Amino acid sequence: MIDAVIFDLDGLLLDTEQVWDEVRETLTRERGGRWHDGAQADMMGMSSLEWSRYMHDELGLADPPEELNGLVVKRMQERYREGLPVIDGAVEAVHRIAARWRLGLASSSNRELIDIALELMDVGDLFAATVSSEEVERGKPAPDVYLEAARRLGVRPEQCVAIEDSANGIRSAKAAAMRVIAIPNRHFPPAGDDQAEADLVLDSPAELSVDAVESASSRRER
Repeated sequence: MIDAVIFDLDGLLLDTEQVWDEVRETLTRERGGRWHDGAQADMMGMSSLEWSRYMHDELGLADPPEELNGLVVKRMQERYREGLPVIDGAVEAVHRIAARWRLGLASSSNRELIDIALELMDVGDLFAATVSSEEVERGKPAPDVYLEAARRLGVRPEQCVAIEDSANGIRSAKAAAMRVIAIPNRHFPPAGDDQAEADLVLDSPAELSVDAVESASSRRER
């Protein structure tokens, strides 16, 4: 029996993974850092504390991590206000699933970005609990953010289905003992082995339905 469905945000509801990439790369190059091709993949799923420390330690930016975090979040807010990149069918999918189950959100985004995104999508009232990875000890692929979302919803993790797009997100939800539906992001799709860890793989949010969630929930644990 499924008691709740927990959504990711970036790469699933919002086509923002490349926006994060552009903002952090631009800032790194402006500040004389050492950007490299694997930086985006390395930071995907990290909490704000983790990726800002990564930018300082691994990409060589002299600014303190907390200042880097603030700079990136400010630029991301500006980009959201200019035009939120909502993935086709995402808002409709949220409404379909909300009509059947209580919803949570477990995101690597900062709290400010979660709130502004849900406001601009006009779906904030559909989520009974939202969690930023900056509010837990560890970011994805650790299970902390999903476990906290289940705790705030007042449900057992085993009775939740998570909707994810990335390798670290899939690993995070599986580590929390949840069933997982993967909807791979077209810009940064998880590898085949990571997709295989999901209980169900869909091509787009348009395919996310009550039947799909019930199908994923009926799969045996791997």
